[in-house]
Amino acid sequence: MATFALIHGGGGTAWDWHLVAPVLRERGHDPVAVDLPCDDESAGWSEYRDTVVGAVGKRGDLAVVGHSLGGFTAPLVCAHLRVELLVLVAAMIPSPGELFADWWRNSGYEASGDEDVFYDDVPPALAAEARRRERNETSRALNEAWPLEAWPDTPTRYLLCRDDRMFPAAWARRHARARLGHPGRRDRRRALHLAQPAAGARRAPTRLRRGDGLIAPLCGVVWASVRERVASKR
Repeated sequence: MATFALIHGGGGTAWDWHLVAPVLRERGHDPVAVDLPCDDESAGWSEYRDTVVGAVGKRGDLAVVGHSLGGFTAPLVCAHLRVELLVLVAAMIPSPGELFADWWRNSGYEASGDEDVFYDDVPPALAAEARRRERNETSRALNEAWPLEAWPDTPTRYLLCRDDRMFPAAWARRHARARLGHPGRRDRRRALHLAQPAAGARRAPTRLRRGDGLIAPLCGVVWASVRERVASKR
């Protein structure tokens, strides 16, 4: 059994993963979705990290999954705990010392120009509930420099979404290559955890192994790269 720490994006909640978590449990895994303190004006990046670390507790065999702005928090957890795999889902990848406000310019972000960039392919009732649950992102963290001096020594996979209107696939591929050194793998939807929650979760293996890298809950498309890593170590 593997533990999956599921980190939502900006203004989100643990509810964002409510369709993914049951599928992971069916496969024998232990999903841990967190509510980051995004609406707490006193919370910095250390509080974001500690929220996840506290929720994980003493669980082992850990994979960390960060969606969108969750890409700022997920590597902080990896620098603090033993993590077997980090998966970034349509995520923002920070650089050492970078401010959230500067990330957009530094990353060369290119907007798609579409009006609905979050829930365009999510069923209307589900999209409405997601919007109802959104929170303001007013924490101190957004005005703090990202604290790591280097990317953590954790196997990292980036899942970009082909039909993503917020982070278009061509831009996301360049972003992942520039920040991580590899172009990422593709799926279709930005709100993958709501639109297609079982796509990768049903393929999640039963155990993680340090250095091999294993599949994350939404990322069936990552499996090919995982197999390559395992084969290279034989």
